[in-house]
Amino acid sequence: MTISRFIPPQRTLMGPGPSDVSPRVLQALAQPTIGHLDPLFVAMMDEVKALLQYAFQTENPFTIAVSAPGSAGMETCFVNLIEPGETVIVCRNGVFGDRMRENVERCGATAVMVDDEWGKPVDPAKVEAALNAHPEASVLAFVHAETSTGALSDAKMLAALAREHGCLTIVDAVTSLGGVPLLVDEWQLDAVYSGSQKCLSCVPGLSPVTFSSRAVEKMQQRSGKVQSWFLDQSLVLAYWSGEGKRSYHHTAPVNSLYALHESLLMLKEEGLENAWQRHRDMHNLLKAELEALGIQFLVEEAYRLPQLNAVAVPEGVDDAAVRARLLNDYNLEIGAGLGTLAGKAWRIGLMGYAAKRENVALCAKALSDVLK
Repeated sequence: MTISRFIPPQRTLMGPGPSDVSPRVLQALAQPTIGHLDPLFVAMMDEVKALLQYAFQTENPFTIAVSAPGSAGMETCFVNLIEPGETVIVCRNGVFGDRMRENVERCGATAVMVDDEWGKPVDPAKVEAALNAHPEASVLAFVHAETSTGALSDAKMLAALAREHGCLTIVDAVTSLGGVPLLVDEWQLDAVYSGSQKCLSCVPGLSPVTFSSRAVEKMQQRSGKVQSWFLDQSLVLAYWSGEGKRSYHHTAPVNSLYALHESLLMLKEEGLENAWQRHRDMHNLLKAELEALGIQFLVEEAYRLPQLNAVAVPEGVDDAAVRARLLNDYNLEIGAGLGTLAGKAWRIGLMGYAAKRENVALCAKALSDVLK
C-alpha cells in the first residue's frame, strides 16, 4: 500500500457538526507551537477563559476548555458532581438525553427519566412532577439544544424548577453556545458544557465548560474520588487558574487552543446578539427555500433551533443516496437522522461561520437539483 500526503477536499459543512471553520481560525491553528507552560501561552489561556465567560454570559471563575471533545465535557460534569447512590432527574427528548442517563448510571447513581417525544422540547410540567416525586434528587440534567432533533428547551424555566427543589443543573449546550441565547448567570445554571466544533466554528476536540460556585462547592465536598483521573476538575483547577503560573496536569492541545481563542475573539467582535440574529436570519432564508421544495420541518416553529434544521426526508426519496450525491457532486455535507429518525430525517446545520447566505444558496440549489 502506497501512502502519500492526505489533502482533504474543500467541503461545505452543513451537517450537525463539525461546522465550516473560518480561514482566520485555520490560520491561528497553523501558528508555531510553544510549550503549554510557556508564560505567553499561560497569558493566552487567561484570555480564552475571559472570552468563554463572555460566550457563556457568566462570571464563573471556573470556566475552562476541557482538552477533549464535547462528550468529555459532558462526562466532566457528571463524574465531578454525581456520586454513587444519588438520584438524578434526566430529561430525554433525543439521543443526547440518553447519553446523560448513561453517565448517571456509570457514576453509580439512579437516573429518573423524564421522556418527551423526539422533536419536542422538554416539558416543564413533567419535570416538576418528577422533582415532586423524588425529593431526594440532587441534580436535574437536560439538553438545552437537542442536536439529534433540532429542538430547543426552556433552560431558564427548567433551572428555576431545579432551584425550587434544591437541585443543581447539568446542561448540555453543545449546539446552543453562540447560536441562540444562553445566559448562564441570569438563568442560574450550574454546570454547562459545550463543544468547539458547532456554533463556535472552531476545530473539533475542545469542550468549553463552566461551573457555578454551587457546583464547585459540591465538587469539593465529595466523599470519594472522581472516577476519572483525567477529568477530575479538582486537579485541573490549578492548571487553568494560577495567577500567572500553572501547575502541570496534562499537555494542553496548544494549537487547538490558539484556534479556540481566535474563534471566540471573532464571536466577541461580532457580538453575541448579532451572532444570534445572524443564525435566525439565515434559518429564515433556508426555511423559505426548503418549503419551496416541499420539504417540511420536524420541529414546531416556536421550539425550532435556527442553527440545526431537522427536516423530513420527502416520501419516496432515498435518504442516503441524496446525501451521497450532495457530498460527491457538490462537496456539501448534510447530516442524517439519528435513532428513531434514522432514514427519515436530514439535519441541516447553519452553525457559526456556516451561517451565511452562500451556504443557504448552495444547499437550496443542490437539493433542488438532486431531488429532481
